[in-house]
Amino acid sequence: MKIGILELQSYPARDAWERIEYFFSNKQFVSVTTQSISVWCRGMGHQVHYATYSGFGDPISKIPSDLDLVFIAAHTITAPLAYALCVYYRRQGVRTVLGGPHAKSYPQDSMRYADLVVLECDRDLVADILQDQFPPGSIISSPEPYRQVPLIEERLLEIKNSSFVAGRPHPGSFIPLISSMGCPYTCNFCSDWDNPYHPLSNERLLADLEFVSRNYPGVPLVFHDPNFAVRFDEVISILESIPPDRRSPYGVQSTFTILKQDRLERLRDTRCIFLLPSIESWTSEYSNKLGVGKIEADEKLIRMVDKFRTLKEYIPYLGTNLIFGLDHDSGPTSFELTKQFLLQAPFVYPTLHIPLPFGGTPLFASLLSEDRILKTMPFTFYHIPYMTIRFNHYDPIEFMENMVSLFGVASSSALLRQRFNHDKHLLARGTNTMRTITAKRRYKIFQLVLAMLKEDAQFLAFHRGETEELPDYYAREYQRIMGKYAELVPLSESTRHDFDRGEVILNREILLDVSLEEEIATQ
Repeated sequence: MKIGILELQSYPARDAWERIEYFFSNKQFVSVTTQSISVWCRGMGHQVHYATYSGFGDPISKIPSDLDLVFIAAHTITAPLAYALCVYYRRQGVRTVLGGPHAKSYPQDSMRYADLVVLECDRDLVADILQDQFPPGSIISSPEPYRQVPLIEERLLEIKNSSFVAGRPHPGSFIPLISSMGCPYTCNFCSDWDNPYHPLSNERLLADLEFVSRNYPGVPLVFHDPNFAVRFDEVISILESIPPDRRSPYGVQSTFTILKQDRLERLRDTRCIFLLPSIESWTSEYSNKLGVGKIEADEKLIRMVDKFRTLKEYIPYLGTNLIFGLDHDSGPTSFELTKQFLLQAPFVYPTLHIPLPFGGTPLFASLLSEDRILKTMPFTFYHIPYMTIRFNHYDPIEFMENMVSLFGVASSSALLRQRFNHDKHLLARGTNTMRTITAKRRYKIFQLVLAMLKEDAQFLAFHRGETEELPDYYAREYQRIMGKYAELVPLSESTRHDFDRGEVILNREILLDVSLEEEIATQ
């Protein structure tokens, strides 16, 4: 069979800055899962065309149109583009399989456009898809996430295609790998809330580290673990087994409960250069991941600044996540505390979020039951700086005023200068510069949205949930972002969402049926 595998990371870049940003940002955050699917399909003897689309050129130019089957993976922000590509390929007579985070969040909505929708995926499920075991119109899943990831050596063709240029790494290249699945925490906004932590093979992790140290010395690794090194000693011992002069620099996402003082030296000595432990909220609801207990927000700020200062002694580049507008938030407190955090710990670059109603999470179920989701907002706008829900304790104008004030500080040149004074590392300086420019661009959109909330009654009514009529601003932006693909998925379709989960066919059930048929046939 002739198979296409396409991962959508963004819409087409619209200007020179987006091209730079997408090249050094989107291009590096490719999914290990789509690479694994490519490896599995090649291993089954099929002709595979794998590509990632990070915003350069036309997505349909990345893989052929004369395919037998195409796998498309998308985040929710790129869902309308994924839908349009499904329409395009189905018109060419190609079977379409839609997966990725969006399909997992909104399987029934995805089913409007794809022949098959995949939630969890493993090699057996892919094999059955290729053998046409599922009728069109099915939402399918493996019983659990796959537990054996193809080695970096096995994924090398895909890595060269997605993260390198002309088959060679460049200064912004990262090699993706994963040492564990799932997370031990159950944050209500996270897609991994019901995905238990599960370590993967230590032997295969060691093989990956050795392969990179021999063949691509100095090229950074990025671990895609939702929570890196929950079994800290076990994982770090594997990293330590690589001779010091051959260790690859790497970046991880972790929690403060793991980052105890006596472990920081080991992270530094194994060449951890980037660390992202999330704060998430200044209130006490998510403090179980921080190791600070149920303390007041002001005290939490002091403790977090102190913790990050300690981390900075060992790790060159630090990031964190903060979410504003969660149901327990109210007033300006979280925004003001974040400004203080930015000024007191300028060497930390926080990613600032607005809650999004991702399907399948407890937060989504709560928002849906309370009719607080802006149901006609296209998925195109499911990202900062846009509001897709009604907040529990904020009017839209109040919330946006706080975000404008916060981003005015976060994107300031004065703060960037402070970051340069603290960060001599080239990676940190380059990343901080790029992210500050991006923050400035978002700041301008926040200002525009705030102005419309104050001046346009219909725009404000939409964000207060008083009307479902999509404002003209979003209609124009949808057309501009989608370009020619808006013809395949018109705005009228993107303002209708099916939030039902639908019925899922578990691959295990089909495998059991096949085994039973074989057993009966031999009797």
